[in-house]
Amino acid sequence: MPHFTFCHQCHGPRKRVKLQSLGEVVSGQQSSDGFQIEMVKEELLGLYEVLGALLEDSSWAQEHPQPCDETPWPGVQCEIGDENPPMFHVTKIHIGPDFLCCKSSATLSESLLKLPYLKTLSIFNCFLTSPVTLSRTLLGALSSLEHLALVSNPALSGELPPSLAKISNLRVLSLSQNNLLGKIPGNIGGMVSLQQLDLSYNNFSGQIPLEIGGLRTLSILDLSWNALEGQVPGSVGQLQLIQKIDLSSNRFTGSMPPDIGKLNKLVLLDLSHNLINGPIPETLSGLEQLQYLVADNNPINTEIPQFVGKLMKLKSLSFSGCGLTGPLPNSLSSLKNLTALSLNNNSLTGTVPQDLGTLPSLNELNLSNNQLSGDLSLPEEFIERLGKRLDVRGNNGLCTTNPLYKKKSISTNLITPLCLNASGPRDGKTLAGGHPNESDRMKPCSQYPVQKSSGSSWSYEKLNSCSFVVCFFYLML
Repeated sequence: MPHFTFCHQCHGPRKRVKLQSLGEVVSGQQSSDGFQIEMVKEELLGLYEVLGALLEDSSWAQEHPQPCDETPWPGVQCEIGDENPPMFHVTKIHIGPDFLCCKSSATLSESLLKLPYLKTLSIFNCFLTSPVTLSRTLLGALSSLEHLALVSNPALSGELPPSLAKISNLRVLSLSQNNLLGKIPGNIGGMVSLQQLDLSYNNFSGQIPLEIGGLRTLSILDLSWNALEGQVPGSVGQLQLIQKIDLSSNRFTGSMPPDIGKLNKLVLLDLSHNLINGPIPETLSGLEQLQYLVADNNPINTEIPQFVGKLMKLKSLSFSGCGLTGPLPNSLSSLKNLTALSLNNNSLTGTVPQDLGTLPSLNELNLSNNQLSGDLSLPEEFIERLGKRLDVRGNNGLCTTNPLYKKKSISTNLITPLCLNASGPRDGKTLAGGHPNESDRMKPCSQYPVQKSSGSSWSYEKLNSCSFVVCFFYLML
């Protein structure tokens, strides 16, 4: 078998590597009547022209005259057709920096039309300098295409051609990390076989078309890192098989569509870094499979709803920088699968529920820069396990009755002042070790409880022995 040349790194040294096995290509087979299986000459010519328009090495055509059989070529996959006599057909072309080098003038050749059986076309990190646009007619004519991935091509620009919607068999459309722009065409909703749509890291603008609800077989929708705007359409709620929705880092406004709550297979919902406001619709309580809910840096400006505690499979909940108000709901303590809770940079008030420290899977808790107050009482084992991943800084009202933070093993992210009536831990198991009622702790000295001489119960009698000076000093603390 002859040697062939390819690049492990497009800008690094070239190596000559011997192919050890035919791997993913069909090779050296004969038909049932003993004839050698060949490749249609028109397809072979088309393959040469397509790869010639992409690749830097011009010698590959001479070294691999039979790319589906005796001289297989990396990145090309063939299948045997069912015609008589049987013939090889090119079904997959993969170009990437892992083993092939694109030339600086790489482009998409119209000769793709000579490959009518092509099912997969994936080109990674190829169009780097010379401008390339998507033809209005070329891709739409590839009727057998099932997987189209043009990823990490900074010179790939222009608009998304509406003709893409004509590829009725397309299951995967990944065009991320390019420089595509313009609006997402409405007829994309007609791609009834589409399972994955990834247009992330481009410059798409305008609104999500309402027709997107027609993608009934879609499981992944990623439109993150674009310049999309307007409201998220309620038609997203029609994507009954969807498992991942990532709309982060756009300019979406308005509130979350209540119809999202109908997506009972949804695992990830990321709406972070937009302009979405509250309230958070209660219909989201229907997201039974949701594991990741991320909405950082949106002007939601509302309280955390109690129904969050019903999302029992939730692993990560992140609402940092959302203007959240009100207390931390006790229902958070029901999330036994929660591993990360980030509610920093909000305006949350009240105390930190002690039960948060009992969540068995929680290993990251960020409540910094809020308006939380009262006695911080979390299990010592929980505090030591999280270390620096527990952050309560920037809550001036928080205090503790246990100077545990002085331990070297405790993160500075946990430093809080001693509460005014601190008496140290009672059982050594919690940060506060049990704490007095908040109203009791803040009473002036003349109303603090004293023990009656006749029994063990407490009464709020006037402490006549408390001098004016002591009272004054206490109130000034």
